[in-house]
Amino acid sequence: MTRSSPATGLLFALGSASLYGFNIVYARIASFAGASGSAIVVYRVFLMLVLVGIVAALARRSLAMAREERGTLVLLGVATAFVGICYLSSVAFIPVTVAAVVFYTFPILIVLASPFVEGTRLTPALLGVVAVATLGVALVVGPAFGDLDWRGLALAFGASVATAIQFFAAARCRRTGVMAKTFWIHLLVLPTAVLISLAAGQLVPPSALVVAPFAVAITVGGYIFGFVLQFLALGRITAVAAGIVYCTEPVVAAISSALILNETLAPLQITGGALVLAAILANVLMEQRRPKDAPLVPIAD
Repeated sequence: MTRSSPATGLLFALGSASLYGFNIVYARIASFAGASGSAIVVYRVFLMLVLVGIVAALARRSLAMAREERGTLVLLGVATAFVGICYLSSVAFIPVTVAAVVFYTFPILIVLASPFVEGTRLTPALLGVVAVATLGVALVVGPAFGDLDWRGLALAFGASVATAIQFFAAARCRRTGVMAKTFWIHLLVLPTAVLISLAAGQLVPPSALVVAPFAVAITVGGYIFGFVLQFLALGRITAVAAGIVYCTEPVVAAISSALILNETLAPLQITGGALVLAAILANVLMEQRRPKDAPLVPIAD
């Protein structure tokens, strides 16, 4: 058992958000080549299960879950499935930047729901940080919403709601080790993802993904490492703090889109990125100023 470290948790969250922001661009490239988002989710989940099983066997780590957290892990599994499928599928209908601005309503949902879920007090400082981060995200993505496919918008917002649920559930699941948590969540995600893919008529054999091997590999790899860092972070910081840090994801996505998809960044978008970074810095300072005698929650590694 290790003790909760907010600073380390914020660092893990920042790394995870950066990986997620990078891989959504390659998910769009893969969709252009004909690799569906739901199919990618199915096979990356299967790969994650295999990798976790191998690592657990070699390291002789237990995959047992805490009895009192079984219900929470079920909720985490279903929410994680919907996040991946909805977000990756949305970029087949709308641009990455539009998907990002709709998806990144989830920090707002987390903050607004936190008094009811976590009993968090919405201080003016916290609301101010959220407002600055949200403004920054809107400036970075700056999409034109005319003539957009409603399916993409609905999928992106569905991913936002599922992510808010995921963050709250993960923040409550502290006694099950990260490796065990990853295994059981993906064991639940796999049948959910398969059923959704079948319903959408997008479950294809693995050979169908070779149409864009590099893009699929980056999408899968970014997810695997980003997911592990995310759950390391959510065992150490609150859902609200993590939600604010994850506002870096659309900034990374916008920069990656500019570099990889030849999109241009306007001065207004650069200003928005600076606002997001300022909000994250303010959040870090607020976390460090929490009462030093506050009890630290034991976390299973």
